[in-house]
Amino acid sequence: MLQRNLNSDFVGGAYVFPGGGVDATDQAVDLSERFYGLDAAIMNQQLGLTSGGPGYFVAALREMFEEAGLLLARHADGTPLHFADGALRERFTMHRNGLNERTTTFADVVASEDLQLDFSDVVYVAHWVTPEGGYSRRYDTRFFVAPAPADQLASHDDGETVANRWVRPSDALAAHERGELDMIFPTIRTLESVAHLTSVAELLTWARSRGDIPTIQPRIKARGDSFVVLAPGDPGYDD
Repeated sequence: MLQRNLNSDFVGGAYVFPGGGVDATDQAVDLSERFYGLDAAIMNQQLGLTSGGPGYFVAALREMFEEAGLLLARHADGTPLHFADGALRERFTMHRNGLNERTTTFADVVASEDLQLDFSDVVYVAHWVTPEGGYSRRYDTRFFVAPAPADQLASHDDGETVANRWVRPSDALAAHERGELDMIFPTIRTLESVAHLTSVAELLTWARSRGDIPTIQPRIKARGDSFVVLAPGDPGYDD
């Protein structure tokens, strides 16, 4: 989990998962020729789209690399990308800096290193849409899970994010209850949905067994002098 910069326009200081917007370059044709594990048709099918699905998957990998320094990819010979070699690690640090400074593109990085983007264990798990009313900015967001790549060290970018931590879902929720981790509603509900799982393997099995992923659009409800946010299935959501 990453802590957003306190000066961010959106949920400054909150702990979130790595993520961001889908860029036009995420749909680049030359990137789709470098997919490993999933093809464009399957990506569209999983997201319930007729087109544009690959952009979400690519954005997930790109944003994870930009914000957390982790890159799910394979070399041209099929071996997983790792940063155990110091020179390679330094080169990819420069690639990451270039992406965050917008002096290069993800497609350029992938092509220059002759990589395949590894989607073999990237699983789509949730679709959240911001409630109507009371928001100057709304989001339509897809959530994915994947095992962290071996021999890569996660780190925040010191720009959009200012801290990072590996934390079990149940521990993150407990820390939120104690007021130690500020989190927004979709993050909390996503952690609650996986808190009963005990390993990465169990998480992936659960994720792959879910079938069609419903769209979750919470509703804001008045409760006396205050308001609550309810998700589908919560008491009062359909009132």
